[in-house]
Amino acid sequence: MRTLFALVFACSLALVPCGGRAAETTPFELNAIAPLTGTGTFVGKEIAESLGVLEQFVNKQGGINGRPVKFVIYDDQTNPQIGVQLANEILAKKPSIILGPGIVAVCSAVAALTAANGPMQYCFSPGIHPVKGTYVFSSAVSTVDQMGAALNYFRLRGLTKIAIITSTDASGQDAENAFNEDLALPENKSLNVVDREHFNTSDVSVAAQMVRIKAANPQVLIAWSTGTPAGTLLRGVKETGLDVPILTTSGNLTYTQMQQYASFMPKELYFPTVPSVGEVQVADKATRDQINAYHAALATAGLRADYPRASAWDPALIVISAFRKLGMNASATQIRDYIANLKGWTGINGPYDFRAVPQRGLDVKGAVVVRWDVAKGTWIGVSRPGGTPL
Repeated sequence: MRTLFALVFACSLALVPCGGRAAETTPFELNAIAPLTGTGTFVGKEIAESLGVLEQFVNKQGGINGRPVKFVIYDDQTNPQIGVQLANEILAKKPSIILGPGIVAVCSAVAALTAANGPMQYCFSPGIHPVKGTYVFSSAVSTVDQMGAALNYFRLRGLTKIAIITSTDASGQDAENAFNEDLALPENKSLNVVDREHFNTSDVSVAAQMVRIKAANPQVLIAWSTGTPAGTLLRGVKETGLDVPILTTSGNLTYTQMQQYASFMPKELYFPTVPSVGEVQVADKATRDQINAYHAALATAGLRADYPRASAWDPALIVISAFRKLGMNASATQIRDYIANLKGWTGINGPYDFRAVPQRGLDVKGAVVVRWDVAKGTWIGVSRPGGTPL
């Protein structure tokens, strides 16, 4: 009787299959696209590692209704054309969802295939801004809100003279658009843009731009590009002798990059990001519990939390929650509608409300500012949610 009760209890929790049928042992595949090579390698490697840990994490919990999950990751080489080719290859399998890609340009290219009619796409980059009701969703806090939190932080510290240099690719263009949008807000009227510069991601030097920036005498420099071009920017800052706080994109918030940039690391390097990285104060207990479980799962693989790993974690878990609720034969429309109406689901980036924030679930209240601490070898939180300095 005790054995029967245990079996019924496990069935009710979906830990074992119900109805007397044998468990399906063939993994349920979820297709993901990420930049495993190319200029976005830093991001893609972290995403792949995160999904690998998450796969084990979910399967220890019984997978999806007793069936194991497997993430199949395709390398887009940080190339939009290849991303589209891979997406078409995946579309031929008639999936209900595609996870990724991880870089703005590739996400946007794939979204052109999925937005109107599906399958559902959950992009790992915060730099795309899907239209409400489409089949495309975007990870974490948007770049507009991340930039907004950063500008709040610097303004409230009394640092109002800002220079900005962005790459000419999609990531840089999105950053400049976000900067312009936030700059137009009434609370930012005291901010003064002393110089704007641009560079190509293939450039090996930004010396000329940095000379002009230094001459403009900024109090803060926003140096925005993702991946290896960010190294070119930081090296240019060092060579020019520019000694001001530097803000860069959360896409560069990786331990690998911090190690590789150690010889030309600025004194103050800041990132707008989500609360699941580094030493960040999180007041909400439910969020803190999720972060602790996430950190523990990463630790089993010898990994630490950084932004690209975080960018994939919640989206993949949200999608898995949809399949657990709707079944593995759920259509793209069913999954889209489930997520679009999700409210109160809490992950490592906080509580989500997709009704209030369509296609994303998080707003500026989920953004914090962190600083790389060389002595501690990690990021430390320097702001409250929304950018108010600690």
